[in-house]
Amino acid sequence: MLVILVVSSVLYGCGGSEGSSGDGKKDNGDAKVLIFGRGGDSVGLDPGTVTDGESFKVTKNIFETIVKFGEQDTDVNPGLAEDWKVSEDGLTYKFMLREGVKFQDGTDFNADAVVKNFERWMNGDADKFPYYGSMFGGFKGDEGHVIKEVKAVDEKTVEFTLKRPQAPFLKNVAMSPFAIVSPKAIDELGDKLAEGPTDAGTGPFKFVEWKRNDKIVLEKNEDYWNKDLPKLDQVVFKSIPENSARLNALISGEIDLADGVNPSDASKVDSDDNLQLFERPSMNVGYLGLTSTREPFDDPKVRQAVNYAINKQEIIDAFFEGKANIAKNPMPPVIAGYNDDVEAYEYNPEKAKELLAEAGHPDGFEMELWAMPVPRPYMPDGQKVAEAMQADLAEVGIKAKIVSYEWATYLEKAKNGEADAFLLGWTGDNGDADNFLYVLLDKDNIGSNNYSYYSNDKVHDILIDAQTEVDPAKREELYKQAQEIIHEDAPWVPIAHSTPLLAGSSKLKNFKPHPTGSDWLGGVDIE
Repeated sequence: MLVILVVSSVLYGCGGSEGSSGDGKKDNGDAKVLIFGRGGDSVGLDPGTVTDGESFKVTKNIFETIVKFGEQDTDVNPGLAEDWKVSEDGLTYKFMLREGVKFQDGTDFNADAVVKNFERWMNGDADKFPYYGSMFGGFKGDEGHVIKEVKAVDEKTVEFTLKRPQAPFLKNVAMSPFAIVSPKAIDELGDKLAEGPTDAGTGPFKFVEWKRNDKIVLEKNEDYWNKDLPKLDQVVFKSIPENSARLNALISGEIDLADGVNPSDASKVDSDDNLQLFERPSMNVGYLGLTSTREPFDDPKVRQAVNYAINKQEIIDAFFEGKANIAKNPMPPVIAGYNDDVEAYEYNPEKAKELLAEAGHPDGFEMELWAMPVPRPYMPDGQKVAEAMQADLAEVGIKAKIVSYEWATYLEKAKNGEADAFLLGWTGDNGDADNFLYVLLDKDNIGSNNYSYYSNDKVHDILIDAQTEVDPAKREELYKQAQEIIHEDAPWVPIAHSTPLLAGSSKLKNFKPHPTGSDWLGGVDIE
């Protein structure tokens, strides 16, 4: 390990500002190092325990799932499983696993490893494995838990038996949280896996080093099962919180790729021959969450009033510069089942005042408005957006105090229902409506991904029916019904569906931004 760390520091020094040739290579051309500048640090590197995009950016390149998404879409493709069969009743999924795959610790990837991972998740709880409960209806013993059994048929065949059909099951399994970790690493590292998953995956890169709020270093997996990949020798995820500072680091050659490019800087990138601009396919929503268990947001009229009070168009014009559309639903229009017939809350301060008076707050009230401390794909500058909202709310008598916390703390406290109102957003994980509506707004997910603590029994019944329904047209109608009810209950102020921008060196080849926000770098090269 000491030797690896020494080599790592040499490679990283040459790939960055110290001795960099400005193209991600060492000056002698021997190694290819990609330095990826991003807005925030990861929360953890055990994929099953995290929910944030900054963590999945890294884990996507260390670990792999049994099926995976396409290069720039959410179609299901072979992954660690080369093929699969689904029973006619939709209750049995049999996966035929890829031959010749080993974990980075030298142990074999096999059906027992898949079983070990799913048993680990299903025997946990929402605090430890929040995504598992959100995507599979709870945990072992829970009434809604959809997985009845996972068993190894033989060394290279694993079979899932479900209690009821789940239409998005394959898409769920393809998500980053359900990447397969070495059983040896699970046993030996335990909870420490999140801090340093050394030799724990099957992916193209291996974990080497993590300096909190600075960098995470990955190195090429020399024994990767696809012998033609990866092209890069090292990937460094570098935390640079401020968008313009990150772009300046790219321009100066300190980094090779930057996410979170301000829309106002797009022309600067386009006009520089040494750079290239990337648009991430849009599959997100940025929103203001209203915690419905906290007064006065336990009153739907107050939540509706806040929706009328905020000028979404001005926010989009000021901070997204044409790279976003106004949101009216909790899911973007590109997702099947989107209800375009829902009538958006217009900007109407007078209507907001009327509703506040009806709710017993003719003079408004005081509240806290939580602003994200890091730029996110769905919201380039949380602090400035919060300030704009603060001004809008003041116009209707609501005095909002802006507060913030370090990113991991922000997420934890918001998840625990400690915020009055909070800025947040969501980048879809699998391209299915279930991943927005059920995950973010169903009562099953309060305390995990339902940060607004919204609960509606009718919505719950509709969403469970939609999960079980395999007819696409019927599923879409159910999701449209759910959106109508959610719109009336107003647990959020949906703000925008953005088109996130990235920029990279012109020497960067085959980088394909993924709509989920988790980019696989195994095929990326630098000239």
